[in-house]
Amino acid sequence: MKNTFGFTNRESRGFVLLLPALMVLYAVPLVHSKIVERKKHFEYDSYLMKMDSLESAGWNRVNVSYTNQDSSKSKSSYQRRNQPKFNKILFDEADSIVLQIVPGIGQATAGRIIKFRDAIGGMYQKEQLLDVYGMTPEVLERVFEYFEFRPGIKTKININTADVGMLASHPYINYGSAKVIVAYRDQHGFYTSSDELLKVRIFTQEWIEKIKPYLTY
Repeated sequence: MKNTFGFTNRESRGFVLLLPALMVLYAVPLVHSKIVERKKHFEYDSYLMKMDSLESAGWNRVNVSYTNQDSSKSKSSYQRRNQPKFNKILFDEADSIVLQIVPGIGQATAGRIIKFRDAIGGMYQKEQLLDVYGMTPEVLERVFEYFEFRPGIKTKININTADVGMLASHPYINYGSAKVIVAYRDQHGFYTSSDELLKVRIFTQEWIEKIKPYLTY
């Protein structure tokens, strides 16, 4: 460098130290563009997956259109496009992908809803969805604008034969409550009705009414 460019030894060392920084500055835009491109491909693949899931669930889009009343006018002269409409399917038939059609429900919330719905064994009222973490009354209302609710309990737990683990697997029964239920049963014999749970003083009437539809004797 000294012979070719007339750099001093100090200037030559400074130039050599500067080269890595220049290479990094050159590489940053390239790496960033690659990351953005991969993100766009991922989002597009996710979109296609959602559409395929909707179609497999029996949802059909209605053709939408808009008209140009006067081509010489500005864009505001166009009629507003109609929102796509879908067939309503049963809430019990929706998967976590289809649920994301509801405004306000993302991947995480949809997963929690499906986990709750499957673990509880069937819902007897819509408001039970409020027991899902992150659910709000506004989003709950929107869910059943897109899905049909049909109350019904498909799975019940035999309180006289279930062990602690089986009882605790229900969303409304935590592990501590399950241990108390089994301990009382072992000491006093089989339960004949949910009213006997009131003899366990830590259990409230409200909680018993909540779990009663899911128990058999």
